[in-house]
Amino acid sequence: MTDPLAERHVYGRRDAPITVLEFGDLECPYCRAAAPALRQLVDTSEGRVRLVWRHFPLFEVHPYALSAALAAEAAGVEGRFWEMHDELMSHQDRLAEPDLRRAAEALGLDPAAVAGDDAQVHAPAVSADYAAGIEAGVRGTPTVFVDGTRFHGKVTLERLREAVGAIA
Repeated sequence: MTDPLAERHVYGRRDAPITVLEFGDLECPYCRAAAPALRQLVDTSEGRVRLVWRHFPLFEVHPYALSAALAAEAAGVEGRFWEMHDELMSHQDRLAEPDLRRAAEALGLDPAAVAGDDAQVHAPAVSADYAAGIEAGVRGTPTVFVDGTRFHGKVTLERLREAVGAIA
């Protein structure tokens, strides 16, 4: 992808030759379950794999997913996206506006920037991610692509390594 907006949240080396793209929802329990395997894949790849996160809030079933995405985007402006991502994923039962403000405070961020009206400035980025997901055929989360090829089935470290090995 050449769109810089599409790759604003990268875990691992930005120049890694293999890209794992996740369309995810911060309120999704399946995304929470997949997160450790995705991180471990990058952490054990010796710089060969990077993870790119794009928002796909399933707002019809997850009422706080969109607000959580906006909060993560706000944290990203301060270079703290992955920290907020992890905080929100680990507390999916606490994603209401007061919770987002508390999460921001815990990370040393301005609570007003991550929730409420101020966070709305990040809506175009989240909308762009969502639209890209729709265009890519995403219907649920997590949806993972390994170097542009859709990954099917349960996201486990072993299966991710197999998918990466098929490319390398």
